Amino acid sequence: MPDLSAEHFRQVMAHVPTSVAVVAGVVDSRPKGLSVGTFVPVSLDPPLVGFFVATTSKSWPPISKSGSFCVSVLGHDQAEISSRFAVSEADKFDGVEWRPAPSGNPVLVGAVAWVDCEIERVVETGDHVLVLGTVLDMGVETGQTPLLHHRSSYHRVAEGTDRAAGTDRAAGTDGAAGTDRVAGAD
Repeated sequence: MPDLSAEHFRQVMAHVPTSVAVVAGVVDSRPKGLSVGTFVPVSLDPPLVGFFVATTSKSWPPISKSGSFCVSVLGHDQAEISSRFAVSEADKFDGVEWRPAPSGNPVLVGAVAWVDCEIERVVETGDHVLVLGTVLDMGVETGQTPLLHHRSSYHRVAEGTDRAAGTDRAAGTDGAAGTDRVAGAD
């Protein structure tokens, strides 16, 4: 009989690298946010993005009620910001520099890129919800190397070019201090 326990599932899935981003919105005139390790492009036409968040999240429900959010894709030097937004705290934005996206939702200064969205749909999926967002606007901020989460810690892609083959390739990763709390489970 196969081992499909939650612990074994986590151990196996830890081998799948994921992007690291902060999903943020404005609630009662204050910025609110959470870290996610599941942000993905979904569709080109119409432009849609998505991410998963735990049903136990305390940060997502107030943002969800606002009807919109902005995703800041974190750079390789922003692991501390991801860790800060991965737990429930009174004011995750204390000391974090941000500016408003066209919607007014927070874009974190120093992020690789940002995607400003209106909530298209929220789908219950086991112990998480899938959030789909219609892209309203987006941009590249620093364009630096992104932060990744792999094997329960943070990493950065070591960029390289394989000129002989004529293709770009990821040459490896550098480890950085990290945590295993990235998947919208604050």
